[in-house]
Amino acid sequence: MKWLSSAIEFPPLNQANADGLLALGGDLSPERVFYAYQNGIFPWYESDQPLLWWAPDPRFVLYPDRLRISKSTKQLLKSHQFEITVNRDFKAVIEACANVKRNAQSGTWITNDMIETYCELHQRGIAKSVEVWQNKSLVGGLYGIELGDTIFCGESMFSHVSNASKIGFITFIRNSNYTLIDCQLHTDYLESLGAEHISRSQFMQYIKRETT
Repeated sequence: MKWLSSAIEFPPLNQANADGLLALGGDLSPERVFYAYQNGIFPWYESDQPLLWWAPDPRFVLYPDRLRISKSTKQLLKSHQFEITVNRDFKAVIEACANVKRNAQSGTWITNDMIETYCELHQRGIAKSVEVWQNKSLVGGLYGIELGDTIFCGESMFSHVSNASKIGFITFIRNSNYTLIDCQLHTDYLESLGAEHISRSQFMQYIKRETT
């Protein structure tokens, strides 16, 4: 397993282990993080670990035209219980995501350094947030990295009210022109919305079309 130097570079993706771990170390500079996404790599680690960089095979993705919406969710969308905005309060969204308690995790992977980096990427127009409001209070949201006009790499979401983040995610996707949503790793929740596995090589074909 390669330890990264100060140079903004990564080993070939086929050097990742069976779990998708590609490299360790380096830094969380906005330049390195964005370069990672442009090459099919993302950071994910807990606060007591070194920086870990991942490129899993297969990759879990969602095609917006295959989005599955249940009848109950369709009714909830029609009820207009929530107001959905984009990029109104990125910092509040990422901080809320950092504070969510998650199963099988002893701490958060959204460290203060991570928050600082993604807020800078937001200022550069690369990271986007979706906010879900109810009675003028922020009750859900999500954030991620946009690659060009067609790919959105989802990072994390939170809900303080049942279904808030789901409604935000669905509304955001339906009102976008994305052809691919990178979900990174499998979850039952995203599978229920239609996400599926594709090979890393197939995923990289989408990335290369957008970044070259």
